[in-house]
Amino acid sequence: MKNFYKRGLTVIELIVVVAVLGIIFSIVIPQFSKMRENQVLKSTLNDITSSLKKAQTETLASLDSSSYGVHLQSDKVIIFQGTVFSVGDANNEIINIISPASISDVTLAGVSGDSGDLYFNRLSGTPSKTGTITLTTPNFSKIITISVTGAISVN
Repeated sequence: MKNFYKRGLTVIELIVVVAVLGIIFSIVIPQFSKMRENQVLKSTLNDITSSLKKAQTETLASLDSSSYGVHLQSDKVIIFQGTVFSVGDANNEIINIISPASISDVTLAGVSGDSGDLYFNRLSGTPSKTGTITLTTPNFSKIITISVTGAISVN
């Protein structure tokens, strides 16, 4: 009588298992990558809006009897004291933007470019410039709008 219960796996069974796992991973891994990218975008969006609100709040609180502003670059946001951004100022607070997110466009008071500055007025908290900040990743994009009243909204 032949032994029908052989132990071990055949080469064909191994190939089928590897093929099935390959198909599953090729579907799942890109989705995880997009989820991570979306989380980076949300985190960066929060960092930028928080920076704008912090500058506005510190201005309204008359912290150090000064206005505060935000300098925007593609890879960072810098909160500065006063109405003019100075690169080497020790009071600057730098918030780095996590890759793959970046600020792709800043349009403030009708001036378009890859960087921009705005500060908040001491008595009213209104911004010196209004406009939009476009934040992008390879698959996603969000726009932050700064209104005349200083309200910050996200689409």
